[in-house]
Amino acid sequence: MRLVFAGTPAVAIPSLDALADSGHEIAAVITRADAPLGRKRVLTPSPVAEAAAARGIPVIKANRLDETATAEIAALQPDLGVIVAYGGLVREPLLSTPRLGWINLHFSLLPRWRGASPVQRAVIAGDADTGAAVFQLVAELDAGAVFGSFSTPIPPDATSGSLLDALSHSGAELLLRVVDELAAGTATSIEQSGDVTLAPKLVIDDARIDWNAGATEVYNRLRGVTPEPGAFTVIGDARFKLLEVSPVDEQLTLELPNLPAGTIRAHDKKVLIGTATEPLELLRVQPAGKNPMNAIDWWRGVATTEVVAS
Repeated sequence: MRLVFAGTPAVAIPSLDALADSGHEIAAVITRADAPLGRKRVLTPSPVAEAAAARGIPVIKANRLDETATAEIAALQPDLGVIVAYGGLVREPLLSTPRLGWINLHFSLLPRWRGASPVQRAVIAGDADTGAAVFQLVAELDAGAVFGSFSTPIPPDATSGSLLDALSHSGAELLLRVVDELAAGTATSIEQSGDVTLAPKLVIDDARIDWNAGATEVYNRLRGVTPEPGAFTVIGDARFKLLEVSPVDEQLTLELPNLPAGTIRAHDKKVLIGTATEPLELLRVQPAGKNPMNAIDWWRGVATTEVVAS
């Protein structure tokens, strides 16, 4: 089939690669416009734009699929539109422009976690399983009939970043299978059923850790907001980034005296922080204005026996 592919972040590249290496033709890639990155705010193409350019695939850069973008896509006369984490809405008349409409690879077990941050929200919520689904794009958010899906356990130490990376590869295999079935005329779909939960985009406030929550809840949130927007707490008046944190073993918990929520102390060459239940261990941190470092190295430079984070 003749396809148009819409995607922006690196998580969409395995799907682009799978389709580009198949027997289908990608007439164009749609991605968001170059964005300023880094301290110098250098305008940088999206990961998908760079991947498409490396393959010689024409790229349409658009933050909104407006009349101009719709006209460009319609001129390509695609059989099918494919979306993986594009970051924008497809509305009529573009929704009906491809002969078979649009399909979307979504990283959740629909209808659970419809929205922009399904993997992050699943980790934060402490879900035991996640997965991916390929569904027919409709006007309502992530509500179309599902052509195929799979589920997988969420590893207890997985961050949203590591989980998304794994899902991007297995999801690409699912997506290609559905595209092949649509081309062959053998694809079938089922309507979504079950309770709907929403996964709105994470904002920076979602990444500030509340140490008054229990250790499990805190650890889930830390993993869910890693690497983006990036977990942090506040020490003094400065933001203190939490790059890697780990639960402590049960024996160490028994050895420790009560550690109040948000209180940081060192014990047996480990840097620990209190929660409403058992403490957690800080492994990698980044104080304001400094480079990432091992927590124990940061602690050696702290001229006190106790620090309180909030």
